[in-house]
Amino acid sequence: MSTITTADGTSIFYKDWGPKNAQPIMFHHGWPLSADDWDAQMLYFLGKGFRVIAHDRRGHGRSSQTDTGNEMDTYAADVIALTDHLDLRNAIHVGHSTGGGEVARYVARAKPGRVAKAVLISAVPPIMLKTPANPGGLPIEVFDGFRQALAANRAKFYDDVASGPFYGFNRPGTETIEPIVRNWWRQGMMGGAKAHYDCIKAFSETDFTEDLKAIDVPVLVMHGSDDQVVPIADSAELSAKLIRKASLKVYEGWPHGMFVTHADTINPDILAFIKA
Repeated sequence: MSTITTADGTSIFYKDWGPKNAQPIMFHHGWPLSADDWDAQMLYFLGKGFRVIAHDRRGHGRSSQTDTGNEMDTYAADVIALTDHLDLRNAIHVGHSTGGGEVARYVARAKPGRVAKAVLISAVPPIMLKTPANPGGLPIEVFDGFRQALAANRAKFYDDVASGPFYGFNRPGTETIEPIVRNWWRQGMMGGAKAHYDCIKAFSETDFTEDLKAIDVPVLVMHGSDDQVVPIADSAELSAKLIRKASLKVYEGWPHGMFVTHADTINPDILAFIKA
């Protein structure tokens, strides 16, 4: 099992597949999941000749179940430590949901030559929380509800999320794909409850506006119009305006977890962006 140890003693698990001299693509998972969420993408891009990397964020998956550092600055520092360890250069960074925020913070701070392009899928930037400066955001009561449900019965909460809004399985006429629900639940329950609880604040209250403005590489912003977790109007549509070299691709009627349910479309679209 491949791991690195960060400066504060946290063990970060990662996968690193493919030729070490190939262009790297690094994948950043959403809350409360793990590197396993990228299986379809890892295998697809490995087959296209890329080097593919994915890590379990601290407190998630097989990484240490930390009780500290569960916020975006430390998440980005962990990515810097890993990319330095692997000496990733000219890399593509792909982030989903919370992982999209992690990508934005990392790319804005990355050393010259480390990043070639980035992809934000159903990502949380610029900021999810409703504030005077962000009147279209979600009220704090939504995220307080997440915390309450997690603390009361994390296993049930995760089942409700995966079988409901995450993949749009709660929409009339949409068939629930049970193995996808079970895989989401499995990944979520691998991580630490404290880290997951803290991460709700990280993904909802972190303001990525200045990160997005600082990014100077091409960015593909991908979002489903029926995202019930991160509504498109207050995320992708705003991010695409803040990033200098952004292109926005909207998928009509698709859910938050669209890169899992619609990998056969998402993967080639990412490949086309990389090759453009």
